[in-house]
Amino acid sequence: REVIGYRVQARDGRAGRIEDLVFDLRDWSIYYLVVAPRLPFTGRRVLLDPRLVGRIDWGGRRVHVDRPAAVIRGAPPFASLADITPDLAALLDSHFGLGVRG
Repeated sequence: REVIGYRVQARDGRAGRIEDLVFDLRDWSIYYLVVAPRLPFTGRRVLLDPRLVGRIDWGGRRVHVDRPAAVIRGAPPFASLADITPDLAALLDSHFGLGVRG
C-alpha cells in the first residue's frame, strides 16, 4: 500500500494520483490501481491495470505508466467495488489496448 498517494506519470506528463488498490482475493495480487485523474474538482476515479505500470520511482513517489495522460483520464469512471464486473474489465482492457487477463 506504499504507492497510495504516488503520482501517476503518463508518457506525456502527470495523469493523476493513486488513491487506493483493488486486490484479487484469490492470491492477493493487485488487480487494479484506483486513480484520481488530474481533473480539478470532479471527484472522478478510474481504474488502472497494473500491467500498464512500466516502473515505480520509489524516491520520487511516482508510478510510470505506458499510456498518454488523456487515455488514463478518459478511462471509464469507477465508484465502488460493485462496479467491477467482467463487462467493466473487458471495457478497460479494450480502452487501454490490453489483452484479456489469463
